[in-house]
Amino acid sequence: MRNRLKKIGCYLIIIVLLPYIVTVFMNGPAIPTDTTVDTTYVKVKKDDTELELPLEEYCIGRMAKEIPADYEEEALKAQAVIVRTSVYKSIKEGGTQVVLEDDFWTEEEMRQQWGSSYSGHYRKMQNAWNDTEGQVVMYGENLANTPFTRLTNGNTRDGKEVLGSEDYPYLKIKDCPLDIEAAEQIQTVTVDDMDAEVTAMDTAGYVTSVRVGQETVNGEEFRQTYGLASSCFILQKYDGKLRITTRGVGHGLGLSQYTANEMAKEGKDVSEILQYFFEGTEIKEVAEIVTNSRDTE
Repeated sequence: MRNRLKKIGCYLIIIVLLPYIVTVFMNGPAIPTDTTVDTTYVKVKKDDTELELPLEEYCIGRMAKEIPADYEEEALKAQAVIVRTSVYKSIKEGGTQVVLEDDFWTEEEMRQQWGSSYSGHYRKMQNAWNDTEGQVVMYGENLANTPFTRLTNGNTRDGKEVLGSEDYPYLKIKDCPLDIEAAEQIQTVTVDDMDAEVTAMDTAGYVTSVRVGQETVNGEEFRQTYGLASSCFILQKYDGKLRITTRGVGHGLGLSQYTANEMAKEGKDVSEILQYFFEGTEIKEVAEIVTNSRDTE
């Protein structure tokens, strides 16, 4: 009798799961579409180790590392939507087995960085994540490319110039005049003298090409090599050394976190902030996206 009941139970499970199995077989992996979309698990890399974490834990860890915790609520929400969009774009393009490699802070690292402020800072990050549950940035029917930078040189960069593609018309040069007033705006480092000169810049004033001796490298590569705050810089000979003066913090493309925070202080909400930096995009729910795509099949 017991074995018979087990067999009946197995048949019932197969009947219940069969539609899902057929759907996955026919359509391949898709973005989760239930109301708790942010509770799914993802594979991530941390210090050369592959882990499987709840999406929320990973994304809050990314937010913690990527944006100052004392920023305004709406600015943190904008970062939450950007991070979620980036993750789901990776899943959409690489499948559910994709390993996410963007760095993040673990709980231990947050405690080390924030000290006695840990509880309050974590709560702010978690609230921003939960308040935007399931929300992503869309351009037409596609998940948008949503880069961000800590601080620009006074304006963001043009996506076509930086990425060499016309696929991102929403990444336009945007004025960020308040960025110029930030304490980190201008920084200077001094390195050993070398035969180097800036040979090309983009419309926004960021370096795109540097000649170093007989070689030519792009501005971002030069920035990474010498640990510069920004790829907007000038080179000057000084006292037998090479002085490099930078403006801004980061690559300058996409959303400026500093300006986003200033916009939030002025009363702008998350949708207004994201629309400014990613002009022509929309905030949509992940579940809505997949539902609409199925309706048109």
